[in-house]
Amino acid sequence: MPSIDEQMTYLKKGLAEIIREEDLRERLVQAAQAGRPLRVKAGFDPTAPDLHLGHTVLLRKMKHFQDLGHTVIFLIGDMTSLIGDPTGRNITRPAMTREDIDRNAQTYRAQVFKILDPQKTEVRFNSEWLQPMRYEELVRLCSSYTVARILERDFFAKRFKEGVPISVHELLYPLAQGYDSVALRCDVEMGGTDQKFNLLVGREIQKDYGQPQQIVATTPLLEGLNGVDKMSKSLGNYIGITEPPEIMYRKVMQLGDGLTFRYYELLTDLSLAQIDKMRARIAGGELTPMQAKAELARLIVTDFHSAADAARAEDEFNRVVRRHEAPTDIQPVALPDSARTAAGIRIDKLLAKIGLAESVSEAVRQIKAGAVEINGQRVHDLVLAAAPAELIVRAGRNWRKVVT
Repeated sequence: MPSIDEQMTYLKKGLAEIIREEDLRERLVQAAQAGRPLRVKAGFDPTAPDLHLGHTVLLRKMKHFQDLGHTVIFLIGDMTSLIGDPTGRNITRPAMTREDIDRNAQTYRAQVFKILDPQKTEVRFNSEWLQPMRYEELVRLCSSYTVARILERDFFAKRFKEGVPISVHELLYPLAQGYDSVALRCDVEMGGTDQKFNLLVGREIQKDYGQPQQIVATTPLLEGLNGVDKMSKSLGNYIGITEPPEIMYRKVMQLGDGLTFRYYELLTDLSLAQIDKMRARIAGGELTPMQAKAELARLIVTDFHSAADAARAEDEFNRVVRRHEAPTDIQPVALPDSARTAAGIRIDKLLAKIGLAESVSEAVRQIKAGAVEINGQRVHDLVLAAAPAELIVRAGRNWRKVVT
């Protein structure tokens, strides 16, 4: 077993804040002396069917606690989802249906074990204790915290000042999340930096219920592919953990060089010393930024698929992006009738019909810019007079196989 100092170094990697660090150290010492693993919880509301790499920042830190022999609790907030987390929202969040929650929860269970060890993970649902809660127990819970403290939150204060309605059930969300920690007797609760208030509420509620206060550990919010906004499906700047290997690899390679080492720190198990060594190799000219990014892409694809899948994805990327060859998995489409003319095939209409351009005018602009190739030859004219039985069409980085 690593020393306490080594454990702290391993656990601090990729964390934004620990409240309080000295308490975590003391709790680790006590756990080692008692032969008792710490109970480490992170909650996920099943508000969408699939997870992306932004979610896995937290999952990976949970895995690091597992690596040190501690018990990790993957908590599915099926009851808190009915409230909807108001964090950062300027309007009341629409309530989810029970059917949506149950469906998404099942997909979460399947996806998280791409990182977590299923033998060392407790999967729990907070409906276990929140659904049977009696009214007098709810009143006791509500008495643990004041409305004034909850309304101190920036987004609640802003809504209150602007006269935007705040529903009473929204005020219950941090209390319900805090009670999860009481029900599970948590030593550590983890969440993104945007969850800090809710995690701290958990400490106060545990204290009110006579339990030792949990340590709060927050993880940074991962920037998405644009390098600016938080990774989000709604913004389209995400890498989904169920996406095909080739797509995952290509998306990682699209990252700006400034994000490469942030992704190494938050999305891999490499130590800070190993990451610093890689930085030094780049500074010394032994390694290029592109090579470092390619290694990152291999690691990420391997985590969610396999090493063989990562190797194939890299070959495909090199073939298609670097050597501008056609992908191996292009799905054939039939030549649209509207693209046929007496003179031949209208390429601008073809591009628009098969989804390589948003409109015919956009297709014309792409052709004039030299961004369109057919069977390896750059296109300059709008009409293809003589067409073979099959056309491999490329517009930018997108490809189609057209059967004439």
